Amino acid sequence: MVDVFDKCVLRSDHEMAASLGIYPYYRPVQARPAAGEVVIDGRTLVLASSNDYLGLSGDPRLAEAAARAAGELGCGNGSSRIATGSLALHEELEGRLAEFVGFEAVMVVSTGYQANLALAPLLGPRETVAADLDVHASVIDAARLGGTRLRRFRHNDAAHLARLLEQTRPDAPRVVVTEGMFSVTGDVVDLPGIAEVAQRYGARLVVDSGHDLGLLGAGGRGVGEHFGMQPAIDVQTFALSKTLGSLGGAVAGPERVIAYLRNRGRAALFSASLPPSCTAAALRALDIVADEPERRSRVAAVAERLSTGLAELGFATPVTSTPIMAVPIGDTLTCLQMAAGLLDCGVFALPMVAPSVPEGQAVIRLGATAAHTDAQVDRILEAFATTGRRLGLLEALAAAEG
Repeated sequence: MVDVFDKCVLRSDHEMAASLGIYPYYRPVQARPAAGEVVIDGRTLVLASSNDYLGLSGDPRLAEAAARAAGELGCGNGSSRIATGSLALHEELEGRLAEFVGFEAVMVVSTGYQANLALAPLLGPRETVAADLDVHASVIDAARLGGTRLRRFRHNDAAHLARLLEQTRPDAPRVVVTEGMFSVTGDVVDLPGIAEVAQRYGARLVVDSGHDLGLLGAGGRGVGEHFGMQPAIDVQTFALSKTLGSLGGAVAGPERVIAYLRNRGRAALFSASLPPSCTAAALRALDIVADEPERRSRVAAVAERLSTGLAELGFATPVTSTPIMAVPIGDTLTCLQMAAGLLDCGVFALPMVAPSVPEGQAVIRLGATAAHTDAQVDRILEAFATTGRRLGLLEALAAAEG
């Protein structure tokens, strides 16, 4: 007899990392003593891979708003939104987000992943859905949940998208899905090119702005504002756990579409609603995003300083002003050793290995934040230099260039 538990075996490289004492995941943070720092195993480390781009998760104003909401409304809502779990606070956040990003309506859910899963009713068997090759895993799962046959176009390649759509049935509804700022590489969608193709073929454009809300655009409204093309986006999803320093997600779009998803999006329909504390914290964060544009400027400055320093060391990392950087390392074991070496040097950074990235293309994924000081950036660069030399990476990169 075959037991379903027989498949519950980790990949061999994960087992090897664990046996070598360099398994990097699920490390518990014991404290956050200062901005940009965490305590792990009693050691204070520079946190180099956070999505807290504006440094708001530890802001006392968010903590105060969260504590006040918890005191007034409790820690949880005890139900889904459609039952007894809807709060006036949820509706206030939905109204504020809709006004902020320029949509008729918004549906707030409990996570950013859930926001994309809630799109499943739009991605059914009748629809032709084309998604960027680097789109987030939650979009892939939404397509599976909806039952569509998902087509993938090469990353940020509008011409390839056009060829895919050209080959599809003209009588089938078409949907194009991409990210605003890509979660692994940090590059920004070619919105002018992708939107033009979508419009040409009568496709609805869905943009996952989990990482660019609060960051891109003059007012921090995201990739649509960044390009001056917000009306080109038909539906947009957001995460409240990154620039807004809280937890939760949201789907924005035309009122009839959001009403449909409220009643048909099973991921939202049957999940407990966003706690009062997280909702209030996200509301307060929206105020700060509007009132303190210097935070976006600081993120860009930190990103440029960090990416320039990495490039000068010899790492094949493009100089950028967006906060996400993927530092190419190569094979899985070397990447895990690199992460362990960085940790030894006092820097907590995330290795991304297969299947999160293609086999043999493992990276260290960094996230610059407004909370990082120049001294902390220097520590990150010193850690990369020390560990890169010890592992022979810098010499190998130099030889490859020569």
